[in-house]
Amino acid sequence: MSKTRFKWKWSGFDEVRKSDGVKQACREHATRIQARAGEGYVVEDRNYPSRSGAAVRPDTPEAYRDNSENNTLLKLIY
Repeated sequence: MSKTRFKWKWSGFDEVRKSDGVKQACREHATRIQARAGEGYVVEDRNYPSRSGAAVRPDTPEAYRDNSENNTLLKLIY
């Protein structure tokens, strides 16, 4: 039997991770988490050199307190 070798094109991975479909999927996931977290949380789009994403963060003092006391965002990830 012969061994099959693969050569990865890393630039292709970067293209996929920066694509509009991935941006939209990340945004949808973050929006679902924000809706479950309640008032005072906002969604931010994140753009890095090799990938895109979205993040949910507390925006009000009450949300900061809630997140630090209860780990609200960490519990809502899954």
